[in-house]
Amino acid sequence: MADSLEASVAAALATIRNPRLDNDLLSAGMIRDLTVTDDGGVSFTFLLAPEDPATLVRQARAAVQAVDGVRREEIRINVANPAGAARTTHQPPAASVPPAPVPTEQPHLGRILAVSSGKGGVGKSTVAVNVAVALAQDGARVGLMDADVYGPNVPRMFGVFDKPPVIGGKIQPLEAYGVKLMSLGFLVERDAPAIWRGPIIMKIVTQFLRDVDWGELDYFIVDLPPGTGDAQLSLVQATQVSGAVIVTTPQEVAVGDALRGAKMFERVGVPVVGVVENMSAFVDPETGRRYELFSSGGGQRLADEVGVPLLGTVPLQPRLADQADHGRPVIVASPDSPAAQSLRAIAAELARKTAGRVAALPILRN
Repeated sequence: MADSLEASVAAALATIRNPRLDNDLLSAGMIRDLTVTDDGGVSFTFLLAPEDPATLVRQARAAVQAVDGVRREEIRINVANPAGAARTTHQPPAASVPPAPVPTEQPHLGRILAVSSGKGGVGKSTVAVNVAVALAQDGARVGLMDADVYGPNVPRMFGVFDKPPVIGGKIQPLEAYGVKLMSLGFLVERDAPAIWRGPIIMKIVTQFLRDVDWGELDYFIVDLPPGTGDAQLSLVQATQVSGAVIVTTPQEVAVGDALRGAKMFERVGVPVVGVVENMSAFVDPETGRRYELFSSGGGQRLADEVGVPLLGTVPLQPRLADQADHGRPVIVASPDSPAAQSLRAIAAELARKTAGRVAALPILRN
């Protein structure tokens, strides 16, 4: 009962758009700690920036009140400024909603690194997978969480499709090339569409973090979906992320989207470790001639604008995509190739820059 009512409440809140952000309340991350009880009680925290119209709160209340099964007198909304101070508007006035929980520190996961991109198709998963394998080849204990719930590609890129076993109430991660793996692709059918809103994504991310028996790790790589949506916010709300790696291609359309992703991590207090430029160029192995098929220099421009280092550039390479489709990361299938050498160097640079890094505590800023 509560789950279906929660879904209805979430759907109602998702119909309201913030004109400043041009996005709905859930996708914009303005709704936190949504709780729906069996008897129709609803509570949540509403993050309202000073520049947002206050009418959004009234619209949210009206939308929730209109949901069948919700008790009007049991709607409690905690209105908080993302920068800090909060005020409550609820019925009855004696009750209050606790503040958003502090992200849980999980030292057994080691350095938690989010691999992100502003848009799809730039090779974010390719970078995440190969960096994870390179770190494992160097003797590190590595876990890779596929948080791209809309398009989980990690199973195919590792050639692993089994259902993970559950032992003692804990999901056991699968393993390939020395890397422990967890992906929604292991749990759902290949053609199952992911038609989910924010609260469900939050639960999936949280379950992958806390209900999987990862053991003791040195690195925990998180392959995020493209953009700046629910999975990104869910990750930084659920655990303390050490840093983010932004993947882009050289052309300006990718760089512009990647910049927004980098700014999102800065806003929530997660440091950007560096930028990786994928598909940088193709070098003809016979003539040595360099072909910049997707323009040039975008990764360096992005790194300069964000104020972080360019960790490396990955050249275009024949058969790289085909090898990934057959579960053979390029760093394994063609270890001496230019792309593999570049990805190995990126992994080494990432390890150097995150040595001793303390996990960041996400703080929303105006």
